[in-house]
Amino acid sequence: MLIIEIKDNEPIDKALKRYKRKYQRAQIIKQLRSRQHFTKPSVRRRNEILKAVYRQQKQEEEGGELS
Repeated sequence: MLIIEIKDNEPIDKALKRYKRKYQRAQIIKQLRSRQHFTKPSVRRRNEILKAVYRQQKQEEEGGELS
């Protein structure tokens, strides 16, 4: 749970901004989405490898266009 202490004479806008920043840093949404279903470690690893291969191919394509 996120707790934000509001200081004396602090505008609510500033407190909300601090809360939103802290919320994003905590990556709560990402955690909730990942916990909705179980992914086997082997499947998770395979997805990571596929993403890495895709990124590498994209980099090679961009590098070829520049030369």
